[in-house]
Amino acid sequence: MTDYQAFTVELIDKVAHVQINRPEKINAMNADFWSEIRDIFAWIENTDEVRVVVLSGAGKHFSSGIDLMLLAQIGAQLGKEVGRNARTLKRKIQELQSSFSVVDQCSKPVLAAIQGYCLGGAIDLISACDMRYSTTDVEFAIKEVDVGMAADVGTLQRLPHIIGDGMMRELAYTGRSINGEEAQRIGLVNRTYADYAALMRGVFEIAQQIAAKSPLAVQGSKEMISYMRDHSVADGLNYIATWNAAMLQAEDLRVAMAAHMSKQTPEFKD
Repeated sequence: MTDYQAFTVELIDKVAHVQINRPEKINAMNADFWSEIRDIFAWIENTDEVRVVVLSGAGKHFSSGIDLMLLAQIGAQLGKEVGRNARTLKRKIQELQSSFSVVDQCSKPVLAAIQGYCLGGAIDLISACDMRYSTTDVEFAIKEVDVGMAADVGTLQRLPHIIGDGMMRELAYTGRSINGEEAQRIGLVNRTYADYAALMRGVFEIAQQIAAKSPLAVQGSKEMISYMRDHSVADGLNYIATWNAAMLQAEDLRVAMAAHMSKQTPEFKD
C-alpha cells in the first residue's frame, strides 16, 4: 500500500482505517493532505475488498482544520489584479472542495471517529462522512467566521442536512464551540464515548457490523439516501425501483434468505 505523508491507511477485515497522521501539527490539513485524500478514496472506490471506511486522527486531536502555512502559500500566489486573483482563488477553492467531495461521493460508508479538536476545515470533512462518533470532551467549532470568512469546503452545504438549518446557522454565525454531549443532542454525532480507546473500539465494532452485510445492499442504501438529499420522493421511488430491478437479481438476496432460514451467518462476496 502507498506510503503517505499526511495519512496512514490500513485494511483490517474489510474495513479501511484512514488516519490523519500529523499529530505534532494537531493534524492540520497541509498541501499533502488535500491531494492524498483524493488518491486514498480513489483506491477505496476501486478496491472491492473495502466495504467500510473509518476516518480518524492520530494523537490527541482529530484535526485543527486547514494548515495556516497552506493559506499563506495560496496568498503568495495572488497579484494586484482583482479579476485574475478571483480566478486563482476560485480554482483553488474548488480543488479543495473536490478533496471532500470524494468522501461524500464514496460508494462505501465512511464513519468518522473524532476526539479533541475538530475545528474549521475538520467540520467540512466530517460533514462529508456518513456517520460521526466522538468522545464526550471533544471540541467542535465552525471557526471560519472568526478569521473573517465563510466556510467554503462543504460545511454550509452539507451540515443543514445533518443538524438542521437553525442550529447550523447559530454555529456558523457565532463560531462557538460545542462538546460531544451537545453534538449528540443536536444530531451532529450518533454516539459519544468516554475516551479515545472506547471511541475506536465502538466505531470499529459498528464498522464490522456493516462490513458483514451484503456490500450491494449497503452501497445501494447509501446511493439512495444520498440521492434523496436533492430529489423528490417520487424521483427517489423511481430510482430505487430501477436500481433494484437489477440488484434483486444478485446472489446476495439468495445468500441472505438461505442464511436466515438455516439460522446461519451469511457470507457475501466482495
